[in-house]
Amino acid sequence: MSLSLRTISREQHLAYIQSLPSASHCQVPAWADVKNEWRSENLGWFDDGTGQLVGVGLVLYRQLPKVKRYLAYLPEGPVINWYAPNLDEWLQPMLKHLKQQGAFTVKMGPPVIIRRWDAGAVKAGIADPNVLRLRDVEATYVEPRAFEVADRLRRMGWQQGEDGGAGFGDVQPRYVYQVPLENRSLDDILKGFNQLWRRNIKKAEKAGVQVIQGGYDDLPVWQHLYEITATRDHFRPRPLSYFQRMWTTLNGEDPNRMRLYLAMHEGEAVAAATMLTVGQHVWYSYGASANHKREVRPSNAMQWRMLRDAYAMGASVYDLRGISDSLDDKDHLFGLIQFKVGTGGQAAEYLGEWDFPLNKLLHKALDIYMSRR
Repeated sequence: MSLSLRTISREQHLAYIQSLPSASHCQVPAWADVKNEWRSENLGWFDDGTGQLVGVGLVLYRQLPKVKRYLAYLPEGPVINWYAPNLDEWLQPMLKHLKQQGAFTVKMGPPVIIRRWDAGAVKAGIADPNVLRLRDVEATYVEPRAFEVADRLRRMGWQQGEDGGAGFGDVQPRYVYQVPLENRSLDDILKGFNQLWRRNIKKAEKAGVQVIQGGYDDLPVWQHLYEITATRDHFRPRPLSYFQRMWTTLNGEDPNRMRLYLAMHEGEAVAAATMLTVGQHVWYSYGASANHKREVRPSNAMQWRMLRDAYAMGASVYDLRGISDSLDDKDHLFGLIQFKVGTGGQAAEYLGEWDFPLNKLLHKALDIYMSRR
């Protein structure tokens, strides 16, 4: 297949995404409006033989201070055939185009999973005092084609970026935790939860915790809980305006793209979470909880409600998003994997983010700047 690449409209981009079973929420056109501090462009790959659109990419451009040169970033994209034997024929025109647009370096995140670990393998790793990293645990499933993709990228001159941690900030996570929903009953899914999770769901129900869907006007309630969580967990919170913009732009594109859930106890919101949907892929995006009433287990109740709703929508996967690959209980991010493994799902490792320096001097300067932040 001979390919050509050009800028496309948002409408063309969205129509292509809607024709797929799923794609990353970071690659829908409205994500550019969420990240409004970046300039954006919608790219399309066309089959020269048929004229058909066969791939898309949302590019975010961030300008360097004082010069008209840009970091070009395709978060969890582009949305192309990553297993194509002629992968360079997909990516070389993109690099050429981005260089013409003033990019000095390109960063992308191939949406390709390389390994999966089922809950049993993760738990065994946690229990073994000699194992400190998920990557040291034997994977339950390995995708050999993903290694071929990585080899092709290296041969083209792409460099593997630093791990994105658990997905805080603008860098996307390399390790995530997912609950497969396809060809399973809700009963099977609940049975897959560990004993503690099932007990906590019952405890929340008995205590009278009710999980409701909120709307735009409830975002200040979300923000209050989120800022409490940020103080407790020592991270810098995003402002309320960010979530308001997320709500209006994403739901403006698709009325079911973003949801807000609130766990209520005795008339008070004690936990909250946002949920994103693209096709059959549903993400638990952000979560927050109060410092009190943790004993009524609102977070477990909320996750179970969100997972059930995802199932009712026909989702094939409920994605709990980022985890660290650390299995060391002294690591500050260990609690994430400990909480998520209770759902009985799978840890998954993506290929991670990759960089292509179009100007090596400016790329090096960016590396130094980022390491000092």
